[in-house]
Amino acid sequence: MKLCRASLSDKAGWAAAHVTLPQYDVAAAAEKTKKAPTWIHFGTGNIFRAYIASLAQRMLNEGLTDKGLLMANTNDPAILDIAYAPFDNLCIAVTLNPDATTDREIIGSIAEGLKADSADEAAMARFREIFTDPGLQMLSFTITEKGYKLHNPDGTLLPAVEADMKEGPHNTKNAMASLAKFLYWRYRAGGYPLAVCSFDNCSHNGQTFHQSVSTIAKAWVENGLVESGFALWLDDPSKVSFPWSMIDKIVPRPSKVVEESLTADGIEGMEAIVTKKGGYTAAFVNAERPEYLVIEDQFPNGRPPLDKVGVIFCDRETVNKVERMKVTTCLNPLHTAMSVNGCLLGYTKIADEMKDADIVALVKRLGYVEGLPVVTNPGIVSPKAFLDEVVEKRLPNVFMPDDPRRIATDTSQKVGVRFGETIKSYLAEGRDLNALVSLPLALAGWLRYLLAVNDAGEAMEVSDDPLKETLQAQLRGIVWNDPASYHGQLRPILANASIFGVDLTATPLSDKIEKLFVEELSGPGAVRATLQKYLA
Repeated sequence: MKLCRASLSDKAGWAAAHVTLPQYDVAAAAEKTKKAPTWIHFGTGNIFRAYIASLAQRMLNEGLTDKGLLMANTNDPAILDIAYAPFDNLCIAVTLNPDATTDREIIGSIAEGLKADSADEAAMARFREIFTDPGLQMLSFTITEKGYKLHNPDGTLLPAVEADMKEGPHNTKNAMASLAKFLYWRYRAGGYPLAVCSFDNCSHNGQTFHQSVSTIAKAWVENGLVESGFALWLDDPSKVSFPWSMIDKIVPRPSKVVEESLTADGIEGMEAIVTKKGGYTAAFVNAERPEYLVIEDQFPNGRPPLDKVGVIFCDRETVNKVERMKVTTCLNPLHTAMSVNGCLLGYTKIADEMKDADIVALVKRLGYVEGLPVVTNPGIVSPKAFLDEVVEKRLPNVFMPDDPRRIATDTSQKVGVRFGETIKSYLAEGRDLNALVSLPLALAGWLRYLLAVNDAGEAMEVSDDPLKETLQAQLRGIVWNDPASYHGQLRPILANASIFGVDLTATPLSDKIEKLFVEELSGPGAVRATLQKYLA
């Protein structure tokens, strides 16, 4: 059985493979979408296929629309050639249920794949058609937090961004500059309204997105490369909106177990694919069942009926509250705390960590005891119920192949929100920072993790992080099994408010983190012993 449009007619074959088919004419929906698109998505990764494209499929299945969506790749176009085109842009979405069963569904809502490569004239011509179509209602993005950044950690412009600002909307290299170019085409064609949505898991994503695109547009205006009206148009939310959103669905990399199960049922071409840029993909995607998408309802040209398939639309303040609840209290801090400590303790699966009494004690105290007292309650979701679902159902899901090493990626870019916001709340409310135990243990664990030696004394790989080399250089001289090798090397790091959101050396937490860190340098088993000592 080959995954392609022609094989969709073999209903008996797909039923025998336990795969649900799209409940609409995939080819007809694709043609309508290409002729008059209303929605284009940038980002071709796992979260897109497992959630965003699935939402489009649900609308088609339920007869709420007769169109799917277009997709574009801004970073690794080879993915389109090897993981999309050979399968007619179809993919198999596999839901990993907590009882170790799976549900399989072919997603057919993706009408067309495009490479956002300025050197590809045919692709640029197609983008011009799409962006100058008055009926286009929304763009959405899942390109990770790094995709919106214009600056290096030291505040200097990224080289590609600097070049794009000087050259204007022509041969753009940076993703934000390419989007600014596409929007400029729309402005010149009549200034038709549009919503530009980030569905990436970063704080105030709409604000960040708008600022990045607007910064590039204003640089073009200052350099005399575009009309001043373009920047004004981008800053008018009645013309171009950048809604805030909160997304939550755990989508690990394609699992070997899932791959083998699909292959065993006679489905061809399910092998994982690694691109030259390191992208890890496949013709299937696996994900947990729980999912949340909350979006600020600001769509100046209308929107697809996503509210009919589970998406929550509300005002900006509510989106911000839901995002704060999740990112600063009920999920993300737990994930980071267990990822770095899990790596130190030798774990390769999040679910396995939830069988470890010490890790469970760490995350439960972090969420229930230290987080909930200062949680932001959004009103539309109960923080306690959300946290219960995370701790009792989502993290322990034995069928989820999520790896703590994946979650530990870019931790320096996350701790300021995941932990810094709780610290700020404690300070603002006059709460005793000395009452925090799991939070400083998590931060001490991260710094101990950066030494690249696990709790057994074995060398381990530290996940990618833009500050990895800088931080490891600052930790130089510290030996994992020699507390006497510590001579205050943490203090410049702990004083860095750009990392933690606050200068920790101005709080009691600095001394506490240093003390915990030194205790974790006492040799094999010191990390576990420290967790047990303070979480007993």
